[in-house]
Amino acid sequence: MTSLRNTSLVAILALACAAPAMAQFKNAKHAVEYRQAAFTVMGKHFASLGAMVSGKAPFDAAKAKADAQVVAMVSTLPWSGFGPETEDVKSDAKMEVWLEKTTFEQGAQRLTKAAADLATAADSGNLDQIKLAFGATAKSCKACHDSYRN
Repeated sequence: MTSLRNTSLVAILALACAAPAMAQFKNAKHAVEYRQAAFTVMGKHFASLGAMVSGKAPFDAAKAKADAQVVAMVSTLPWSGFGPETEDVKSDAKMEVWLEKTTFEQGAQRLTKAAADLATAADSGNLDQIKLAFGATAKSCKACHDSYRN
């Protein structure tokens, strides 16, 4: 478990350090790969929380806190990878991402806020609080997926 946590922290630190440099991507394909990598990291840690919240895995307050911190931090990263130059790159993103840019960006802000709230709830170590915040975060993810992902 420590190895997984260390690997996750290294991945997070690498993404965080790369974020300023990634403001200008080498090309559109790299921007898409960057956002996909961020969503993959976020998804893995969110799924770990989901297993605890649903009772499919034993609740571990320290792991929940670590997972929630990763989700919160990584939730801020993928949005720079949705530049206008990426709309023609094959991905799961629907054209509505670019056609409804303001609404899409508002959804991104809702996810980032919900993920921060999830990290705060996980800091408490209270499973009931985590469940509530997890549900709100999942709802935010689903809304965006329903509207903007194939």
